[in-house]
Amino acid sequence: MDLRTDALEILKETSRTFYIPINQLPPRLQEAVASAYLCMRAIDEIEDHPTLDNPTKAKLLKAISLTLQAAVDGFSLDAFVSDLSPYKNTLEEVTVRIREWALLAPESIAPRIWDATAAMSDRMAYWAERNWRVDTEADLDRYTFGVAGAVGLLLSDLWSWYDGTQTNRTQAIGFGRGLQAVNILRNHQEDGVRGVSFLPEGWQAPEMFAYAQRNLALADAYTDALPVGPALTFCRIPLALAHGTLDALANGKEKLSRSDVMALLEQLSQK
Repeated sequence: MDLRTDALEILKETSRTFYIPINQLPPRLQEAVASAYLCMRAIDEIEDHPTLDNPTKAKLLKAISLTLQAAVDGFSLDAFVSDLSPYKNTLEEVTVRIREWALLAPESIAPRIWDATAAMSDRMAYWAERNWRVDTEADLDRYTFGVAGAVGLLLSDLWSWYDGTQTNRTQAIGFGRGLQAVNILRNHQEDGVRGVSFLPEGWQAPEMFAYAQRNLALADAYTDALPVGPALTFCRIPLALAHGTLDALANGKEKLSRSDVMALLEQLSQK
């Protein structure tokens, strides 16, 4: 099995939400976006790992960042090994194979993906060290930028690299932040079990819903301005699912049902 096919299989196992739009992308752009998603999923699995302690998470995230920063024209076979191998039976497969995902992207754009992943890994280490303590809205903005808004910026760079599509970068940040805010609302109870809350001091669900809606408005503007093409095809799927999830949460559901997801995707396919 070639690396692209293997990557798509791993992607399908880790996120059906993003597998669908990535699977629809044309060659080269598909490899670039899949590389970015899997690299970031690799470090996300460390951040969210249920048994690793925070100092270990921070150590691993910083080590991955430094390895990515040291890349010149690729990675040696033993890149990441010394840092990850002691935990290979603990970490998810997508994390252990980060070197492969980093090499999946076309050579002309791969360093941008390495840079974005390295920066995100450093930011995740910072938040792990402070146990993701969010005291103010500014803290929330920092967190949602670090793990999601910056992804919006990377996507804008990938669209531009592929076919010259130009986007509003402030709206790109809102695109990432909006999706992350919905995730925070969806996972709030689960996060609380592990002693973490991303809601600023004094905030309850209504304030977090308003925050998500403000950023999703930017995400809507970002997506509406995209020309017909692969960027639009990609962005409208996770955005529609985010809106659907927010509506479901507002109506007392824990998440979108499988049938709800399929209905939303069917609506999009008819546009």
